[in-house]
Amino acid sequence: MIIATFNVNSVRAHLQNILNWINDFSPDVILMQELKCQTDAFPYMEFEDLGYNVSVFGQKTYNGVAILSRYSIEDTITGLPTFSDDSSARYIEAVIDGRIRVASIYAPNGNPVPSDKFVYKQEWMGHLHEHLQSILQNDEAVILGGDFNVALTDREIYNPKAFEDDAITQPESRKAMNDLFEMGLVDTYRKFYPDNEKAYTYFGYRGGCFQKGYGILLDYFLVNQKALDLITDAGIDTTPRGNEKPSDHTPLWIELK
Repeated sequence: MIIATFNVNSVRAHLQNILNWINDFSPDVILMQELKCQTDAFPYMEFEDLGYNVSVFGQKTYNGVAILSRYSIEDTITGLPTFSDDSSARYIEAVIDGRIRVASIYAPNGNPVPSDKFVYKQEWMGHLHEHLQSILQNDEAVILGGDFNVALTDREIYNPKAFEDDAITQPESRKAMNDLFEMGLVDTYRKFYPDNEKAYTYFGYRGGCFQKGYGILLDYFLVNQKALDLITDAGIDTTPRGNEKPSDHTPLWIELK
């Protein structure tokens, strides 16, 4: 089983790029973020024709997350149950094939710093932590994939100096991620490739960032030990970022036995 996470930066604007990637890469499960469309405006038919079941939590113009699976999708949760006041479509969770719990996550960006948006970023991550405390008590494989909008260390950024005032590098943002690791979650890509340099999942549109290799690692698979025992490899597929009409992110994937 191949599971991929992909911030598509508008599923409708970049639909053909996404479909081309799916036809080439053929993932079994896709966790999507930043759909930028309402739930009923999602292009269901195009993905169902490729054999996917689809569960969507959309929002007009902004945010939006989805789970696409060639296996059954059950027990879907939309939005963080611990953050009932939040109206943003940033979290969707479900059980795949009756045995693996997955979540597609689009954490807040948090810029500028300081601002209410940065406060909201910390608040949202706190509610995520609270929710995960409950589901990690269950005896099941848990896989969280998505755009966490955090660069864990300066190594995850092509030019750390340029982002020292950005929300993605602030101590509070990094602590929020490290709090998840304290719960027993593991950064899957770094588990397999701890020393890889220039491993990026985001390349801005301006100034030829992709062609120059000016990237940031913002997307992660965080998994519990039961899921980690099933995972045989992980990687970043930069192919769709180099093709026509791309998202500014590119997919991260894991392979399960």
